[in-house]
Amino acid sequence: MPVEYLPFIFFFIALFYSSVGFGGGSSYLAILSLFLTDFYEIRSTALILNICVVSIGTIVYFKNGILKPKKLWPFFLFSIPLAYLGATVKLSQPVFFLILGGALILAGFSMILKFVNTRVESQKFSKSKKIILGGGIGFLSGISGIGGGIFLSPVLNLLKWKNPRIIASLASVFILVNSVSGLIGLSVAGTFFVNDDFILRLIIAVVLGGSLGSYFSNRRFNLKILGIFTAILVFYVGLRLIMRYGFGLYI
Repeated sequence: MPVEYLPFIFFFIALFYSSVGFGGGSSYLAILSLFLTDFYEIRSTALILNICVVSIGTIVYFKNGILKPKKLWPFFLFSIPLAYLGATVKLSQPVFFLILGGALILAGFSMILKFVNTRVESQKFSKSKKIILGGGIGFLSGISGIGGGIFLSPVLNLLKWKNPRIIASLASVFILVNSVSGLIGLSVAGTFFVNDDFILRLIIAVVLGGSLGSYFSNRRFNLKILGIFTAILVFYVGLRLIMRYGFGLYI
């Protein structure tokens, strides 16, 4: 597939992910890993696109009064510094792609769990549980270039913390702050790199898709089928990276 088609693909990725409170980082990484070889560019590009998409969703959630900062801040206490720390870690290309592959497999599995879990009961979380969960996922997001919401949201749904819309709003802000923190970490570590012309086209695509997806999220459109196909793609690319960089096999 020619690289010129990527803006169209990323438009639909942003459309789906923003409709459920995500930025699309896992799929951006999955697709970019098929076209680019420079893992610094892959990670930097994915974080920037994440920020563009979830910024839109965060504004919408704040505007609609869904976000409750007093209940959410513990998730960010450790996630922000640990996302920065994770992003500053310099990895060899094989190690990065192995970590990315594992993260994508986990992300794909987490997405599927999110869609099969429809419970809406809620339970209270202690501040310490929020802090530990946010910190662990924040560190993983910094290393891999994924904002972390795609891990956090399914876990919170499975543990029955609040309703899906509150969880989606938390995931959106979580991805935003961790992506910004991770991007700062890449800059400080000297591993930030993007192709200006290429990323500009992708930014335009994801902003358009993210805006439309945020509109759909507030109209309760059902994009479950698209989400399941996306989860399968993310899972497959993660497996492909593990097999290639871990075992030297091409699938």
